[in-house]
Amino acid sequence: MTILPFFAAVVVVVQLFSSLTVAEIKSLTISNDSRPIILLEKFGIIEIGHVTVSVSSVSVSSPSSSPVPDSSKLGFFVLSEESLPEVLLELQKNFSFCVLDSHYILYFFTFIDLSPPPRSQFNRSYPITSPNDYSLFFANCVPETRVSMNVRTEIYHNLDPNGSRDYSLAGSTQLPGLYLVFSLCYLSFLCFWFCFCWNNKQIVKRIHILMTVLLLVKSLTLFCAAMYKHYVKVTGTAHGWNIVFYIFHFITVVLLFMVIVLVGNGWCFLKPKLHDKEKKLLMIVVPLQVLANIASIVIGETGPYTQDWVIWNQIFLLADITCCCAIVFAMVWSMCCLRETSKTDGKAVKSLAKFPVFRKFCVLVIGYLFFTRIVVVVMKMKADFRYQWVSNASEEIATLAFYSLMFYMFRPMEKNEYFDVDDEEETAELSSRYKSLGSETI
Repeated sequence: MTILPFFAAVVVVVQLFSSLTVAEIKSLTISNDSRPIILLEKFGIIEIGHVTVSVSSVSVSSPSSSPVPDSSKLGFFVLSEESLPEVLLELQKNFSFCVLDSHYILYFFTFIDLSPPPRSQFNRSYPITSPNDYSLFFANCVPETRVSMNVRTEIYHNLDPNGSRDYSLAGSTQLPGLYLVFSLCYLSFLCFWFCFCWNNKQIVKRIHILMTVLLLVKSLTLFCAAMYKHYVKVTGTAHGWNIVFYIFHFITVVLLFMVIVLVGNGWCFLKPKLHDKEKKLLMIVVPLQVLANIASIVIGETGPYTQDWVIWNQIFLLADITCCCAIVFAMVWSMCCLRETSKTDGKAVKSLAKFPVFRKFCVLVIGYLFFTRIVVVVMKMKADFRYQWVSNASEEIATLAFYSLMFYMFRPMEKNEYFDVDDEEETAELSSRYKSLGSETI
């Protein structure tokens, strides 16, 4: 495979699937890999930054019929976002051109600089003085050559002459404080909601308890995210907070979609128990969100250097979009059924009174899903590397607004057309069940 299409494909995939502004210390393992170009990290530098690359346990293999690979054709380099078109143009003019020979890259080192076997190690720090968005690559310009090695990367800013480092680079240094502020907002929201439910405990339903748990877990998720980003910023490693964050994030997403499904289909308000339709929908939505969260964890804990990284991104997108479409379809179907029922059951006034609430909630859910799944992704792709945190802030603001409106619409209160369960309908439903059971017994 020539390097041009592969190099272009790597760049396009990263732009589509992720805004990789990372700076934590990472240890990567590349095993028997023949790809001509491997993206290791993507990062932004505002002032003077440093990139430390350490390689060890390096081995290079080629077919027995091939000559010994040229070590100067295998190495590491950094490429800025501004220089990317120039490098692509060079490769387009000459397909056999090795990107390590380009004048537009920041050349680091090649395998010719490695210590002789059996050590095969190299460790050096490189300053980067020009503010820009950068990508760290490994290039293999020797066809049919396979490389195995352990790579350790550190990307940081020097905060002062004493040597303290900031591993949270451009676009993400504001995230610890941002997540902490939103965690406190949800904690305050939880206290207010709990007091409101306590004052109206006679009419609190099971869904309100589930919504309370959702607020608690969401607050804990954002707190863990703040601690995760803080430790990465200060030390370069998460100290286990990433695991705690993924656990709470998984619970939050599953609870949120369960609440949307149950509220949107009228459970606990319009119906005394779950019907087959709601059970089937939950059986679709919950596994899809489990799959999407697993993919999200794999994406967050690995990177584009892994060969199946693109596949996991596709799994995440497919599972998340399918889940969102299933929820929207179910809610629209419930609205249609409610409208048709109002024309035939003789209780049009009550049914039509509930219809506007269904419609508002459906529009609210569609707007929230559209903004967080499409608009935020576009913002991450298009925003300058210095302002990547703006997309995170926009997503959290939209989520907080969605929670506030949803909880306000379905708060426990005595007179709410959505809460009214028609006793006659419930009695008729129970009596019809008893009759069916009786006929089966006979």
